[in-house]
Amino acid sequence: MAVLDIIIAPDETLKQKSLKVEKIDDSTRKILADMLDTMYQAGGIGLAAVQVGILQKLIVIDTQWRDKDPDSRKPLKMINADIIEASENDSSYNEGCLSFPDQYSDVIRPEQVKIRYLDENGEKQELLADGLLATCIQHEIDHTNGITFVEHISRLKRDLIINKLKKAKKRVDFDTHVHGEHCNH
Repeated sequence: MAVLDIIIAPDETLKQKSLKVEKIDDSTRKILADMLDTMYQAGGIGLAAVQVGILQKLIVIDTQWRDKDPDSRKPLKMINADIIEASENDSSYNEGCLSFPDQYSDVIRPEQVKIRYLDENGEKQELLADGLLATCIQHEIDHTNGITFVEHISRLKRDLIINKLKKAKKRVDFDTHVHGEHCNH
């Protein structure tokens, strides 16, 4: 499979809503497999297709795997996932995101969610999730709706994170411009 480029915030692509997948075929399954490879390579536990520039309601999650241990992998591949029930009780989790490298903040979300989705064979599935899995599912479904985790935190914290990422991007752009893509060292 392939490792895809992850879009880094701030990028307007991350604010776009993903489209419902109308037809599940081999190309859909390949995208899901590539997304898993990308997520594992980056050390993440969840990834939405919009994060790799594909505006389809596709999500991959694996909260079970441990670094460099393929035997511990238990991936979930979700198509057109929607939350159909959420608990009244909330929980807080220190969230991060592959599109916001090295940035974390406490986010409050429902403690438990019930979701409905299609698996990679087009079969309808329902899942009741709590703990880290519930948090991760909500985080990724938010992505498919054009919402990032920083929209759940205070404006001050959000601005700090976005400004850090803008500065980091300027440094990368400056280094690329000054040193060029074709250096011989």
